[in-house]
Amino acid sequence: MDSNHLIVQMEHNAQAVRALVQGVSDQQARWRPEPKAWSMLDVMNHLAHEEVHDFRDRLDLVLHRPREAWPSGHTARGVTEQSRQRGLEQALDAFLSAREESLAWLRGLETPDWDAACEAPFGEIRAGDVMAAWAAHDLLHLRQLIELRWVTLGDDVDPYSVRYAGSW
Repeated sequence: MDSNHLIVQMEHNAQAVRALVQGVSDQQARWRPEPKAWSMLDVMNHLAHEEVHDFRDRLDLVLHRPREAWPSGHTARGVTEQSRQRGLEQALDAFLSAREESLAWLRGLETPDWDAACEAPFGEIRAGDVMAAWAAHDLLHLRQLIELRWVTLGDDVDPYSVRYAGSW
């Protein structure tokens, strides 16, 4: 695994997230396709939460404290009624700030042992697994943000149609 490549990719992913949510109206940011589905604001709150309380913390655990217990997950994963009170810009800033800290932390790791492992509730997990999942997690939510932007684009172009672009 080329961790330097993943770190650069994570930096680019953060910029892609920024590009997807900047300029989105508050109404679009809070729109959910279904009552239990996430809005763009929810995705951003989740990304900010996971950046600090999941991936960085758990990678540090596997690399430096593998005998400690795997932390229990927060069922809300950063998406709560309280987090929904802040604006999209606040959530984006929280994510970008946390990502900058994460990238600096990752770049400061000296010869990390990506094969280091610890026991999690779902079985053994290696540091390399956590690192790879961190980069993949970005892509899952980039896809989600793109889909939400596609749907809300209709508000931006009304009364015109995106039909000519092709089907989603």
